[in-house]
Amino acid sequence: MLKLTARQQQVFDLVVQAIERSGFPPTRAEIAAALGFSSANAAEEHLRALARKGVIVLSPGASRGIRVVHATDDSRRDGEGVDGSGAGGAGLPSQAAFAGMLSRAGSLSLPLIGRVAAGSPILAQEHVLHQYHCDPALFTSQPDYLLQVRGLSMRDAGILDGDLLAVQRQNEARDGQVVVARLGDEVTVKRLKRVPEGLALLAENPDYPTIVVDRERSDFALEGIAVGLIRPTPL
Repeated sequence: MLKLTARQQQVFDLVVQAIERSGFPPTRAEIAAALGFSSANAAEEHLRALARKGVIVLSPGASRGIRVVHATDDSRRDGEGVDGSGAGGAGLPSQAAFAGMLSRAGSLSLPLIGRVAAGSPILAQEHVLHQYHCDPALFTSQPDYLLQVRGLSMRDAGILDGDLLAVQRQNEARDGQVVVARLGDEVTVKRLKRVPEGLALLAENPDYPTIVVDRERSDFALEGIAVGLIRPTPL
């Protein structure tokens, strides 16, 4: 691995800290604002330099499509080149890593949840489509289940239709974390923000509106927080 410049190290540290704090990497605009760059393009240049040095992988077309490369990544152990194929948000493995993790001994077994029936627990047996065996190192914290994503409301966070979102069950979350929330008959994936009215569920796609949840709303429940992502792209 090539040595990083002082500025590149700042950018890299910021990406790692954002992933540890919220579960997902920052946007180019957020990096620029935090480090005083004149534009998001300056942040992009530093990210591309980090990608060339092999410490991150960039996913084209996603504003948060940055994955930190660890020394234990399958692709690095196997001597394969990193081209970003199959990569997206934080915790997303390469296609080769995804194929290998399903059969790895001692892996974590997680239920894959499909559509959730109104009023029933998200982990009810009738919602479980499949059991996946995953490497725990893929996730920022240990998840309890995988949720099959539907739609593109979180596209700019690198979360796409058909992705498997790793979720840790809990009923509290910090501002900025990606959460799974129940609203009446629907279960949705959004970024959480506290507002004077209560809670705002923010989409990461300008085509989708923000959902504001009133403090008195009785049919709202926080189901968990996102701790990683798998994109099961066929090899």
